[in-house]
Amino acid sequence: MAKDNKPSIDFWSHPQRHFYFRSLIAFSVVGTLVSYRSWPTFDIISTVLAVLTLIYLAVTRLLGDKSSEEKKEQLERVFGWADAALIGACLCLVDFQILPTALFATIIQFNASLQGGSRKWLEDNAAFFIGAGIGAFIYTPVWVLSSSIQISATTLIGVSVYIILYGLFVNRKIRSMTEQIEELNEINEKEKEKGFQLSHYISPAVYSAVGTNDQAKLQTDRKRLTVFFSDIQGFTSLSEELEAETLATLLNLYLTEMTKIISHFGGTVDKFMGDGIMVIFGDHETRGTKGDCLRCVSMAIAMKKRMRVLQNHWFSQGIKKKLQIRMGINTGFCTVGTFGAKSHHLDYTALGTHVNLASRLESAADPGEILLSHESWALVKDTIMCINKGMIEAKGFSYPIEVYQVVDFRKNLGSNQTYMETNLDGFSMHLDLEKIRNFEKEKVLYDLEKAIETIKDKVIQ
Repeated sequence: MAKDNKPSIDFWSHPQRHFYFRSLIAFSVVGTLVSYRSWPTFDIISTVLAVLTLIYLAVTRLLGDKSSEEKKEQLERVFGWADAALIGACLCLVDFQILPTALFATIIQFNASLQGGSRKWLEDNAAFFIGAGIGAFIYTPVWVLSSSIQISATTLIGVSVYIILYGLFVNRKIRSMTEQIEELNEINEKEKEKGFQLSHYISPAVYSAVGTNDQAKLQTDRKRLTVFFSDIQGFTSLSEELEAETLATLLNLYLTEMTKIISHFGGTVDKFMGDGIMVIFGDHETRGTKGDCLRCVSMAIAMKKRMRVLQNHWFSQGIKKKLQIRMGINTGFCTVGTFGAKSHHLDYTALGTHVNLASRLESAADPGEILLSHESWALVKDTIMCINKGMIEAKGFSYPIEVYQVVDFRKNLGSNQTYMETNLDGFSMHLDLEKIRNFEKEKVLYDLEKAIETIKDKVIQ
C-alpha cells in the first residue's frame, strides 16, 4: 500500500493551538452557566453571555487566521485579557460558587504564570476583576458558600481536561526544546570543528575578527612590523628529481616543523609560497618593536638548527642532496589589512617597501644564512652576534642596502667566539677571526696592545 505523503497536522505545533485551549475555556464557561440555571427556565443574562461567549470564540478564530505573525503575539495578549474578563463575568452569574471560582481562578493564574510572568499575571487578574465587576453591575450575585454537584462536576470536567491537555502541551514543548538543544549542541560542535579546521588556513587576526564579528580589526593600518622570508635553496631542481608523493611528504614535514617553531615564538604565518614562508611579528600580538624583532631572529636561529636535524632525516630516507634554507629579516612600517576584491576574494597581508626588502634579503642570503637589515640589526645587536657584510644591491632599491649576517646568541658563543664587535662614541671594533690571515695576526696584536697602552696612559676628562 502506498504511503500517504500528505503532511499530518500536529496539534501541538499548530498556529491556532491557542484557539483550541480557548475553546475548552469557552465551553467550560457555557457549560457552567447552563448547569447553574434550571432549564428550561428562561434567563436572559446567562443566555446572552453564553451566546456572546460562542461569538467571541468565533471572532478570535477569524482574527487569528487573518493576523500576521508579527501581530499574533500582541493579539493573544489582548485575548488573554478578554478570557479573564469573561471568566469573571461567568463566575458572577453563578454567584461565585466555591469550586467553579477556585478552578477558574486557578486557570487564570496558571495561564498568566506560563505565558507572561508577573506582568501578564497582573493584567489578567485585573481583567478578571473588571469582568466580575461588570457582571455584578448587570446582575447582583447571591453569595453561596455551598456548591451544586451538577455545576461543580461540569466545571471540574472542563477545567480538568484543559489542565491535562495543557500539561501534555508543555511536556511536548519541553521534549521538543530538549531535542532542539541537542541538535543545536551537535551543530555547535560541528561548527567548532569547522572553525578549528578553518583556523589552519587563515591568519589568527582574520580568524579572531571573523569569530567576534569585529571587521574593524581587518581595516588597513600602518604598523611597525618585523617581516621574515625564507625558502629552501635548490628546492626547484629537487622537485624535478623526486616523485610527486615523495616531494609532498618532504615539503609537508618541513612546513610542519617550521610552523611549530613559528608558533612557539609567537609569529604569524602570512602565507606559504611553495617552499617559501612569510612570517610577520608585531601585528595582532606585539611585545614592542625590539621584542618582536628579537623573537623573529630567535625563530630564525631555531629554524636553522632544526634544519640540520631534518637534513639527517632526509639523508636516511635516500635524499642525498643537502637542503638548506636562506632567510631574510627586516623591520619597518608596513601597511597591514585586507586587500582584494570584496565580492570574490580577500587576503589579509602586509605590504610595503619594508616587506619587499625582507624578501630581497632572503634572495641575497647564502644557503644556511640569515641576513638582517640595519634596522633589525640595531634592535638585536646587544643579544645577537652579527657580522657586518657590507652593502648589497637589491632589486627595486635605488640605493645600496647594508646587511648583517646572524651568527648566534652572544651567550652561546663563549670561548668559541670568532667574531666580536663594539660600538661606542670614540671607539669601534669589529674582529672576525675567520678572516684574519696568519701574517696579519702580529699586526692585529700590535695595534690592540698599542690601543690598550694609549688608553691606560690617557687621562680622560
